[in-house]
Parts: sequence; structure tokens; C-alpha cells
Amino acid sequence: MNNLIFIIILIIIYLIAAIPTGVVLARLMGSEDVRQAGSGNIGATNVYRVAGKLAGILTLVGDILKGFLPLLAFRNWMAPTSTQLGIACCVAIIGHCYPIYLRFKGGKGIAVALGVFLVLSPKAVLGALIIFIIAVATTRYVSLGSILAIMSAPLLLLMLNYPQALFLTALFIATLVTWRHRTNIRRLLDGTESRFKA
Repeated sequence: MNNLIFIIILIIIYLIAAIPTGVVLARLMGSEDVRQAGSGNIGATNVYRVAGKLAGILTLVGDILKGFLPLLAFRNWMAPTSTQLGIACCVAIIGHCYPIYLRFKGGKGIAVALGVFLVLSPKAVLGALIIFIIAVATTRYVSLGSILAIMSAPLLLLMLNYPQALFLTALFIATLVTWRHRTNIRRLLDGTESRFKA
């Protein structure tokens, strides 16, 4: 794969991942702008709170798919190296967190990261999902479960002996997503973070 083709693919992956699923779905379902309500985040949890259960579930699925499908196609059709696949995964996360369509003010990246890691390592996803479920079930904090799950991903890839390039990819994604949750971390420490209500 030559450099020009690779760059074009990266642009396409970015543009797909940058689609603000939650904002679009909330508008289509007649809800207010999720950026102006609740936590102001465009992710599934805030969409769930602001626009309802169906919109939240659809946002979650849409965000997972926009991380999963482009990278799956790239991996299967273009046979990239580990480094190329890792770069593409990072671009997908960046696209969601910093979307050009919303003046680079996007989501926190958990659902897209799930889609990305489903391509990289379903086994790591299973381990991270167990951590997420236990954390949310015991504390009712989705943000805490998300942070713990994403932080576990690089360690899980390391334990599973994945190539260094993909370990570094997971480390970058975990760092960015955790940084995007910095306000949640502050609220968790202050005891003011909202708990999830089913």
C-alpha cells in the first residue's frame, strides 16, 4: 500500500468516525440538542438521559459501528502492517473526540474505542467489558467503569502478546479517552458525579 492510498484511507476513517451519532439521532427523534443539556456530552450516556432509552442505545450502537466497520474493512481488504493498523485506530478515536463537523468538540471515545478494540482484540474487549460491568454494577458510575475498562486495555494486549505497535496504539487510546474524562474524574473525586439510572 503506497503512502497516498494510506493517507486517503486515514481521511475516510476520520470523516466516518467524526460523524456525531448522538447529535444526529437526538435531532431526528425530536429531542433538544444534547450539547446543551445534561452533561453536554454527545455520547450514549448523555443521549440516554436527554433523549431517552432508544436514542441512547442507538447512539451506543452507532458509535461502536463507526469505530468497528471502517477498521475491519481496512484490516481485511488492505492487509495493513501492525503500525498502519495502529495509526488507523488512533485516527478513528481522534475523529470521534475532535470531529470537524462540530468544530472539533466531540465525545469522550469509549464506544468508538470498543469498536476499535473489537477489531484489534476481541479477547481484550471481553476482559475490559467484565471490568466495566463489575464497576458499574457496584458503583452505578458509568464514567468510572469506562475509565477502568479503557485503562485495562493496554495491559490486556500486553498480556496477550500483541505486537508493540498495537500495545502503543492501545496506550494512546487509553490516555486520550482518560483525558477526555477528566471532568468526570474531578466529579468522582468530589462526589458529585451522576449515577446511572436504568
